[in-house]
Amino acid sequence: MIELPVVPVEQKQRKPDWLRVKLPVGKEYAHVRSLVDTHKLHTICESGNCPNMGECWGAGTATFMILGNICTRSCSFCAVATGRPLAVDTDEPNRVANSVKLMQVKHCVITSVDRDDLKDGGSIIWAETINAIRRESPETTLETLLPDFRGQWDNLARVLETRPEVVSHNLETVRRLTKEVRIQAKYDRSLEALKQVSAAGLRTKSGIMLGLGEKEEDVLEAMDDLLEAGVHILTLGQYLQPTRSHHPVIDWIHPDQFAFYKQIGLDKGFRYVESGPLVRSSYHAEKHLFEI
Repeated sequence: MIELPVVPVEQKQRKPDWLRVKLPVGKEYAHVRSLVDTHKLHTICESGNCPNMGECWGAGTATFMILGNICTRSCSFCAVATGRPLAVDTDEPNRVANSVKLMQVKHCVITSVDRDDLKDGGSIIWAETINAIRRESPETTLETLLPDFRGQWDNLARVLETRPEVVSHNLETVRRLTKEVRIQAKYDRSLEALKQVSAAGLRTKSGIMLGLGEKEEDVLEAMDDLLEAGVHILTLGQYLQPTRSHHPVIDWIHPDQFAFYKQIGLDKGFRYVESGPLVRSSYHAEKHLFEI
């Protein structure tokens, strides 16, 4: 196996040049920016300070987070607050659908916090949100970035019944690092969730962060596991540490290594691979609507 360069963090504390981001510009971006500000709309693109916000908004893609902003899990990579979530907002599906309509979103990505406090895992709000968007914006295509619903597959099935164009669940990291990176998650449970999505005949997508201390063989093993689970689309991006209290960045992965992983993934059989330092789950999401 060809070994391509990584940059150990201890040798270079500053972010490498390849992680620099251009300021968002363009007519379409400016239009969406104006709508977001005027109507006080909420997107995870903005609140998460995504490096690809300008490019995605310019392509008519936006990502919304539902079920609040407090998660019941405490993954070491994630900046979302952990604690006891607020009560479910039953009007949220209508508000999200109105936002999508106002923003004239062509391809809408929806994600959520984990709601392990709810018997349905939040799946009812998930299904209602998808249906509300379809009523208000029937031409808008949808990608859902789902939690694992703690392995309660009837809750996952409730969302799958709405038939989103793409269904995603992120593996996040390799098997060897799952216990330290995703404390309350399980590697095999995530694979089973993806198997359920694929078995339902839906475009199936997953993502992995790199730079957490994984080895090349770990990444290739994860690719094989995802393909066996029926995943069609894979995203690979550089992990960035949100705060000093989160999991540290172990390596800065060189763009050549990302290009290597992309080619390997395509050779192995993924239909689409997004692989690069700035790639995030919804990057180029509008391009993942191929026939299956």
